[in-house]
Amino acid sequence: MASAIQYNGGLTAEQFLFYEMRIVAKMYVQGKALDEILEIVKRDNLFQYPTERHVSRLTRACHKRLVALKNEDLAREIASSPVEVAKQINLYAMMRYNRLVRDFMVKLIGEKYRLRDYSFTRKDINVFFSHLMEQDSGVAKWSDQTINKLKQVLTKCLTETEMLDNVRDTTLKPIFISVELEKGIRANEDLDALAAFNCFR
Repeated sequence: MASAIQYNGGLTAEQFLFYEMRIVAKMYVQGKALDEILEIVKRDNLFQYPTERHVSRLTRACHKRLVALKNEDLAREIASSPVEVAKQINLYAMMRYNRLVRDFMVKLIGEKYRLRDYSFTRKDINVFFSHLMEQDSGVAKWSDQTINKLKQVLTKCLTETEMLDNVRDTTLKPIFISVELEKGIRANEDLDALAAFNCFR
């Protein structure tokens, strides 16, 4: 699905954004346009940021993830489901929007789940980025600082969805995909994504 999309290092600023996604999703499923959502988030300081500097960018990032889902039911689940369900769907939204997240989750994490290899070490993520840099000239130009930050953000995604207990953990937990997410992925005919959530049925 994502092979034609360029790799993007914007994740260094955007990150997991779970609570921001909840806020934006509630308005998105009400049919509000991006400009209206932006206005409300700023006016009511919904993100509770100390300054407005990043509000527009991160609101737009949340909106793009929701659009990339192409699934109103999943957007609604992000807005209102229990936290553990909504966090899994948020990660899937990131996979739909960002090729780097998708490749990391499907090619590295999904493959580990497939092989029942629950080790997750610094070496694994280093090898993943080394292969990317060999295959993609754009990624090869990213600075060490950008790569290191991306490694941190991707690892944090695993802790947010309880695939790791903490950022220093070296053992993947064999999680269960939520019913809502599995249904949404199948509705999207995006079956490759199931592996990222330890689903092989």
